[in-house]
Formats: sequence, C-alpha cells, structure tokens
Amino acid sequence: MRAHRRGELLLAETATSPGAVAGRASAVLDDLRPVSPLDGAWIALADPLRHGYPSLADVAPGRPVADVLSGPPTAHDGVVTGGVDEALALALFAPHGRHVGFIALLSGSRRPPTPDQRDRLARMAPALAHGIDPMRSLLTASRMVRGATAAVVLAGDHGCRTLPGLPTNALLVPGSPVLALARDRIDDGHTFSSFLWPLGGPHAPAGHVRVTALAAPEDVPAGLTGLALLSPAGDLHQLTARELEVLGLLIEGCSNQEIARALVVAPRTVATHLEHLLAKLGAPTRTLAAVRAEREGLYVPSAPLRRWCLPPRRPDASTTSGPGTAGATPWARPGRQGSAPYA
Repeated sequence: MRAHRRGELLLAETATSPGAVAGRASAVLDDLRPVSPLDGAWIALADPLRHGYPSLADVAPGRPVADVLSGPPTAHDGVVTGGVDEALALALFAPHGRHVGFIALLSGSRRPPTPDQRDRLARMAPALAHGIDPMRSLLTASRMVRGATAAVVLAGDHGCRTLPGLPTNALLVPGSPVLALARDRIDDGHTFSSFLWPLGGPHAPAGHVRVTALAAPEDVPAGLTGLALLSPAGDLHQLTARELEVLGLLIEGCSNQEIARALVVAPRTVATHLEHLLAKLGAPTRTLAAVRAEREGLYVPSAPLRRWCLPPRRPDASTTSGPGTAGATPWARPGRQGSAPYA
C-alpha cells in the first residue's frame, strides 16, 4: 500500500513538471506501471472541434496501442483484439468540469480490473488531467503580458474558450472586431503582437485598452490557435486620442488627404496633428514614426472609426517626408498582403 502511495506521489510530481505535453504524457504512463500494473496504455487529448482524441502517448509490448485502437472495425473487435482482452478507461476532467482527455489501461489478461485498481486510477485522475492539460501551455504564454485583466483562447472554428485564471470581457466575444483583428495577426504568422482599442466609442472617451494576440505554442492541439488578452494601455507618450487615430491611419498607409477624409477634418489639421505626434515620438519622418509606433504597440486600428472604407494603397517607399506632405508611408493595411510586422 505504501509503495502505491509513493507511486501516486511520484506520478503527481511528474504531472506538474514543465515541458511539452507529449513528453509529460509519456512520463506519466511510465510512472503508472508500478502503481497500476498494465500491459498497455493509451492517453489522448480531447479535441472538441474534431470530436476525437488525438493520441499523446502509448505503451504496448508490441505495436503501438494507437494502431490497435484505430485498427479493426468495432464489429470485429470481439474476434480481433490485438492482444487486448480487458481495459480500464477513464475520462479526464480539469477543475470546473472542462474535458481534458482520456486514458485507457489495457491488459492481456481476461480478469477484470479489481475495485482497488479502479479506485487507485480514480484517485490519480486529477493529476493525470493536470499533466496533459493543454491550457497549461497557454497559461504560461499568457504570463508574457503584464497586468492582463481578461483573456480568451481562440479556437479554429472562430469560437472562443475560457482561459483558467482570467475572466473574459465584452470585447472578447465571438464575432467582435477585436477578436477578428487578433485572429488576422495570428493567421499572418505573428507569434506576438499588440494594438490599442478605444473604450466608450470610436474616439476613446474612456481611454484605451491594450489587446495582445499570442499564437498558441506548438504543443497545444491544432484546434486552439492562440490567445487574445486585455491589459492596461501603458505609456502612450502623451499622445491624445485624436493623435492616436491619425497615427493608426498613418500606419495603415494613408496619405494626409485620406486621413482628412476618414476623420472629416481639413488636411491642414491633419498636418498639425502629424507635427505634434512626430515631436512626441521623437521621429523626424512619418515613416519612422509609423515604425516606432508599431514597435511600441501604439497602433489604434481604424476599424472602430470606419469599416475599412478606403481603397487599398500601394506602398510608396520613396515617401519619407515630413508631416506636411500628402504621400503615404510604406505600410499596408492589416490583413493585406505586404503588411508590416506587428509589434
């Protein structure tokens, strides 16, 4: 009995160890052998998007268990068992009932599992679920964002999942423009990017919040594509809400005339705003201002202000002049081919 308890403690320690999910799953199965004798085992993640269980690790004396379980049709399993005559299976759940995965212990003996073996596996279920929980990798990634106040996990079906430990927010609901922009950035191949979003209306009467888009780590199931997190806006270099709007349109490649049309102001007003924001950013040209703003996460998308109504522009690399010129910076709109990397 004491040996079993020591084995359960060792398994729990392995389940909390760092590293990739697949490696941890394999180590957990190794720790199961002295605790619960088995001839084979299989542990898999739940994939709700594909309604299946992709295999993480298996243990078998012959061919991999995954081959046995995916081999003969169910109708023939009574005749062709692949050497598996008994099994003890258990669905794995995280706290609050979130389905994490599945484990099956396989035996070549025809004796059914004893009550003690069943109880032992049930006791280890929380540790097993924690060991393969893909949300652990996402939680680790989320700690890159200081002061995060809300988050959601982005799913491949354009839906969302909650991230344990952080609440959601009205800005982070399926179909919201915030999530659409976050998905675009991840789909464009950016592993980490951020932008500002106005609160209280398109002209930010309640200030701004920072939105960070993070691509999912490699060991997370393919159905989960990344994270969208909210955090305080941070240092805005004393830029006003209007100057941030102008800067956002500048980053998107708009000329002074286009900015004036989008904001319904005179071109000379735009030139004045550009002069002020260049001074605050310490940038001699509009191009350098756009680069610095993007790098420091000062980009406010124009989506809250307009529905991407301006026609596409071709980058003009020759335009690096000052705030009074009407030329465009060599930056394309987000989501279009040729768009600049996001900070």
